[in-house]
Amino acid sequence: MAKLIHSMIRVQDLKRSIQFYHEVFGLEVVRRIEFEGFSLTYLANQESDFELELTYNFDRVERYHLGDGYGHLAFSTYGIKEIWEKARLKGYTPADIKTLYKQNDLVARFFFVSDPDGYQIEVIESNDIFS
Repeated sequence: MAKLIHSMIRVQDLKRSIQFYHEVFGLEVVRRIEFEGFSLTYLANQESDFELELTYNFDRVERYHLGDGYGHLAFSTYGIKEIWEKARLKGYTPADIKTLYKQNDLVARFFFVSDPDGYQIEVIESNDIFS
């Protein structure tokens, strides 16, 4: 599932956002592309093939607001209980872990957390939820 996910997020403070995604989700910077007015930074981890794209505009002064740019939806396919606990201990306030069943089989666990810019991220641990 994670191989097909590519989330694009506009960020206010690139350094702060990179630190957040590293601390909470274990994502590392894998490449960065710079253009005249903006940069694209790609984050990934070794546990899944998930890749996150952060868009940073160099001359942006006013803050972004939900709905005026890219939102984000982050997927994880490993250790969701550990990630939830790590986010909580770091001072973030993730919503409780929810479970999704198809008949009697557990399909997925998920929770929500907000990043430093206030965007909501959905984190999922899945057993082929889209199959």
